[in-house]
Amino acid sequence: MGGESNAARGADRGGWRDAAGRLFRLLFFAPFVSCLGPAPGGATPVYTYEIAAAYPHDPTAFTQGLEYHDGALYEGTGLKGRSSLRRVTLETGEIEQIRELDDAYFGEGITILGDRVYQLTWRSRKGFIYDLASFEPLGTFSYAGEGWGLTTDGAHLYMSDGTAKLREMDPETFEVVREIEVREGDRRVELLNELEWVDGEILANVYQTSYAVRIDPRSGEVTGWIQLADLLAPTDRTANTDVLNGIAHDAEGDRLFVTGKNWPKVFEIRLRPTEETRSRVRR
Repeated sequence: MGGESNAARGADRGGWRDAAGRLFRLLFFAPFVSCLGPAPGGATPVYTYEIAAAYPHDPTAFTQGLEYHDGALYEGTGLKGRSSLRRVTLETGEIEQIRELDDAYFGEGITILGDRVYQLTWRSRKGFIYDLASFEPLGTFSYAGEGWGLTTDGAHLYMSDGTAKLREMDPETFEVVREIEVREGDRRVELLNELEWVDGEILANVYQTSYAVRIDPRSGEVTGWIQLADLLAPTDRTANTDVLNGIAHDAEGDRLFVTGKNWPKVFEIRLRPTEETRSRVRR
């Protein structure tokens, strides 16, 4: 998702009513029906990270979707008047190719399937399909509700909408094959945002937190929490720096990349179990 930048909050998304609605969701709705972190004393493993490398990233890119494909990063950015689809050189952060969305649209998550790129929009209920090589438009598709994150298992699309549910969709008809409710035990995990398919699991940012979750797509069960706090040093932060968002996986090189909205860096990370996880295993 979305969410406007801290600096532009309200102005880019329709004023105080949007801001008030999001504040209501975060302060009232989330504490009762969502997990904004691992359940205290729960059995779900918790992972931390080590930084393997850091790469330059456009600090004006309001990252909504991130993919790694054939040696390059593909990025979907948001905010009305600033939304785009990009191909980016990982090592330099240089934009190789860009297609800007019409100012009416607030870009959201992206994914690559075959020779196509799929991109969601936030509240327009409209997605775009592009040719992977040229970024030329190939068509559009529609869906109910909000569009947040998008990924694929190579056969179907998986979409988040800010709730605890993921939709598995046919990439040709865009019909919902099934809905997956994401839970940790008996607690729903709300505010699922950017998605990435990694080795048979779905990784998802949890909006407005420093956590990502590992999800079993068959059951919807959370199989692990990933604590990503303090990735970005205080010296790299500005007034425009926003929340963690963006996960990409290099399947061939087994590399995991993460970034955030208006972050100046993309991080290559390795996941490491925490002491809490190891103690649970020993038990």
